[in-house]
Amino acid sequence: MLHSPFETRSSGILLHPSSLPGPHGSGDLGPFAHRFVDFLARAGQRWWQMLPVGPLGAGNSPYDSTSAFAGNPLLISLEFLVRDGLLEPSEIGAPRALVEAKRALYPAAARFRERRLRRAFERFAGRAKGDLATELESFRERNRRWLPGFTLFRALKRANGNRPWTSWEPDLALRRGPALERARRELEREIAYEEFLQFAFDRQWNELRRHCAEKGVLLLGDVPMYVAHDGADVWENRDVFQLDERGERRVLAGVPPDYFSADGQLWGNPVYDWQALAASDYEWWIARLENTLRRFDTVRLDHFIGFHRCWEVPAGATSAREGRFALVPGRDFFEKARDRLGGLPFVAEDLGLVTDEVHALRDAFGLPGMRVLEFAFAEDFRDYQPHRFPRNCVVYTGTHDNDTIVGWLGAFERAEDPHERHRLHAERQRALAYASCSGNEPHWDFVRLALASVANTALFPLQDLLGLGSEGRMNVPGTAEGNWVYRCREQDLSDELADRLFRLTDTYERLPRRF
Repeated sequence: MLHSPFETRSSGILLHPSSLPGPHGSGDLGPFAHRFVDFLARAGQRWWQMLPVGPLGAGNSPYDSTSAFAGNPLLISLEFLVRDGLLEPSEIGAPRALVEAKRALYPAAARFRERRLRRAFERFAGRAKGDLATELESFRERNRRWLPGFTLFRALKRANGNRPWTSWEPDLALRRGPALERARRELEREIAYEEFLQFAFDRQWNELRRHCAEKGVLLLGDVPMYVAHDGADVWENRDVFQLDERGERRVLAGVPPDYFSADGQLWGNPVYDWQALAASDYEWWIARLENTLRRFDTVRLDHFIGFHRCWEVPAGATSAREGRFALVPGRDFFEKARDRLGGLPFVAEDLGLVTDEVHALRDAFGLPGMRVLEFAFAEDFRDYQPHRFPRNCVVYTGTHDNDTIVGWLGAFERAEDPHERHRLHAERQRALAYASCSGNEPHWDFVRLALASVANTALFPLQDLLGLGSEGRMNVPGTAEGNWVYRCREQDLSDELADRLFRLTDTYERLPRRF
């Protein structure tokens, strides 16, 4: 039986690996990731929370992944490939081209890494014998449910000029047997390359996971509610999505107007056919959770509302306002998942237009919900104030979708509409008064507020510990450009910061048992 790790007081930091320092365009699973684990241990933190670690989707978003099972090749450490003899040190020097505008960061990093990963694959292909061959075969066996389909999909995408799978020749788009067998023969080398990428990711991930265990750090992952339409999951499992006979979406995923957007958010992902999922005892979804729990100690279920009801927008709509709610068999799903997984080590991201039914679903399975301090001082979010918290919840100063604390407190200065400026200023004043904040270091006042709360678990983005303004924001919901590019500097993870956080964590009795 899996036990909940949220029953004792603890705290941690939200930071995606891509936001770590590193010489190759974006952070990865290499030396700096291990140093960050050391920093967490020095600071008395139990948790490292990440965003989804699958292949990136549109706009470089980790929440629109082309696979719910695969790892992101951009997170493979080139330095560790050098260590393992698959690259030469001279081959991985960081070019000046990687120091580019934010919007060009991911394309530049991908181009640079692709050439080096190809070289590493060629060397690997000539050395995959003995213990390495045994390890590769074990990896294939552990991941046999998704790996063959994903690697074929990726090879076919390249062979078809990266066009959407619905535009491929019909026999490939609709996965007819003879066409797939032919493609496997013709694309054998490219399929092997994609398999190598996943194998390298898996090896480095497991090494990082072992280091976390040695330091007493737990990993908290993130499962997006939806996946990309132009991805391996939808191509290989069309029957569990609402698609027409050509594989196109009948309805689009999104959310109605809420705190983040007056027009709602039209995500555009395909929506699940929950009736078909139920008929299979939710096989695809539960296999997805099993796969994620092999990487993480526990998982945040993004858009938890979607397990009670989902917002369906007609295909072709231009706004999420045009959608409607459809009910989802959430209780049956979680009962089946609990039986198969042996427990439900999840956090429910119960934000947005939450109803009593959503709360009842969360509480029926004992899942901790979320409280975000940046929501606590709006007129209609009083339950997010710390004196109203239940113990079984996770409090955040802010999430990846929020501005930083410093940016949030200064938002009224940037508001052009007088009414909005007045509203934000009033919200700021309520927040400063509640936190007894002098204004000198407001980010630390709110970190202290989270740590001092009765919530069993307190988490904060690294940007809030560093006191960054809006330049450190990770994502602006409803926008497609300029997101996911924040990166910290090596000097940010200082002993002084670790000591200060350790002392506060100790004061509020959140240190792990090793202390």
